[in-house]
Amino acid sequence: MLWKEITIGFFLAGFIALLGNDFFNGLFIKHAGAGVRTIENLIVGPIIAVLSFVCSIGNVPLAAVLWSGGISFAGVMAFIFADLIVIPIILIYRKYYGWTFALRIVALMFVTMVLAALIVDGLFSAVGLIPTTRPTRGDIFGSVHLNYKLVFNAVGLVVFGVLFAMTMRRGATDPVCGMKVDRKKAFVSERAGRTVFLCSEGCQAAFEADPSAYLGEAGTGQLRPVRSSAQE
Repeated sequence: MLWKEITIGFFLAGFIALLGNDFFNGLFIKHAGAGVRTIENLIVGPIIAVLSFVCSIGNVPLAAVLWSGGISFAGVMAFIFADLIVIPIILIYRKYYGWTFALRIVALMFVTMVLAALIVDGLFSAVGLIPTTRPTRGDIFGSVHLNYKLVFNAVGLVVFGVLFAMTMRRGATDPVCGMKVDRKKAFVSERAGRTVFLCSEGCQAAFEADPSAYLGEAGTGQLRPVRSSAQE
């Protein structure tokens, strides 16, 4: 249901990654104590993640760019963890829970991500696993070579294509929230000869209260959940 936002975020991450190291170096405090730099990086990392909204598809390559640009290891970890509070997901929290509770979720997740990043940074530092050198732009944007990474990327692309085709064939759009749903697991309503698929009880209640608002027609009918083969 996030494919549009993820696609935009992926391309946006690519444009951000093309910015020079001077740009990223300007975002991070240099002339301060290690503690101050770490705290600043822990805050800036998630903010970059929220604004770029790359989710899990593009955040690791962009994290490599940030690492090349001078962010601390803890900042990199906080950036990677922050894909749960990117803008499209925050809007989903708002849609289902309202702004008040959504902001509470974001605040709780932000604090949790910062603490988790500090813990990971401390553990990696204790065992000497934090890299002492940073990659160059050539390392990150190197030329394409026929190796195991290219093979895995090709396999991943094929698997994605198959899964996407299966989703499109079995999927339907919920008229209430616009989300794609699996026809075999959705709630179904027959209205004036038209089959409507709904994603959840919340959308079911909204649709049943005023079908004409979503279909442009007044009709009656009882909603019923469709059982999957596993349930049967």
